[in-house]
Amino acid sequence: MAEENTPVEKQFSIQKIYTKDLSFETPNSPKTFTLKWEPAVDFNLGTHVETLENSLYEVILTVTITVKSADTTAYLVEVKQAGIFSLGGFTEQELGPMLGSFCPNILFPYARETVSDIVARGGFPQMLLAPVNFDALYAQHLQQGQQAGSSETIN
Repeated sequence: MAEENTPVEKQFSIQKIYTKDLSFETPNSPKTFTLKWEPAVDFNLGTHVETLENSLYEVILTVTITVKSADTTAYLVEVKQAGIFSLGGFTEQELGPMLGSFCPNILFPYARETVSDIVARGGFPQMLLAPVNFDALYAQHLQQGQQAGSSETIN
């Protein structure tokens, strides 16, 4: 006879990692290439979680970068890097950090590589994104959610 208090085994697996959406714009080219290159970078992150089935989730990490030089937009790049993850045996309290921090942390290197590649192909110096502390961002998101209501997007 099985014990009723036997802990449920936690299972995590990556089912698929893919680029869901990619946008690259150089609204002021070719003029941008004739200006002195003094870039000012605006960097934004967001996440979105979609439940697909009982223990299957799609996590989308959105990376948006706008670079201006001489007060002119040089380029805008947005990558939606997604993954399908299977998470079983996690409590509601454990699912939040897994989907809001652990999974985006897995997706970020793929998004960083996509950004670097598309920016270089656009004729600009390589854009190397610094590592991101998703644990701190998730904690900040929870704190803001307690103050102003809940949202699934981390900015």
